[in-house]
Amino acid sequence: MSDIRAADAAAIRAVLAGSYKAWEAGDADGMVADYTEDATAIMPGSLRDSRDVIRDSMALAFTGPLKGTSTYNKQLSLRFVGRDAAIVISESGILFAGRTEVPDTGKVNATWVFEKRDDQWLIAAYHNSPVPVPVTGN
Repeated sequence: MSDIRAADAAAIRAVLAGSYKAWEAGDADGMVADYTEDATAIMPGSLRDSRDVIRDSMALAFTGPLKGTSTYNKQLSLRFVGRDAAIVISESGILFAGRTEVPDTGKVNATWVFEKRDDQWLIAAYHNSPVPVPVTGN
C-alpha cells in the first residue's frame, strides 16, 4: 500500500473511531460530525436520508433504547474505489449496558461508503443487515 493510501486508511479508521466514541458518549452531533450532509443510513426497516435525519433519530435513541450503549466493531475489509471513495465492511453490534459482548443474534454486517471531500474523508452512506446465525440441529 502506498504511503498516501496508508494515510487515507488511517484517516478513515480515525473517522470510524470518532463516530464510535461519540456513540458511547450518547453524542448524536459528534456521531454524525464526519457524515456528508446528504448521507444515508439504511438499516432493517428504516431509511434515514440526510445527516440531519440520522442525527435526530440517534439523539432520540440515545435518550431512550440506546441510552448507555456502546458498539462492537470488527473491520473486515477496507478498499478504495478510485481516488476519492472507499468502502469499509465491518461486523458490528450494539453493546447494551451491563453486557460484556454482543450475542451472535445481535451482530450485523455493515457497509460504510466514504467520500473524500476537500481532503477530508466523510461517511456518505451506511447500511447494515443481520449476520446469519448458523442453524444447529439435533
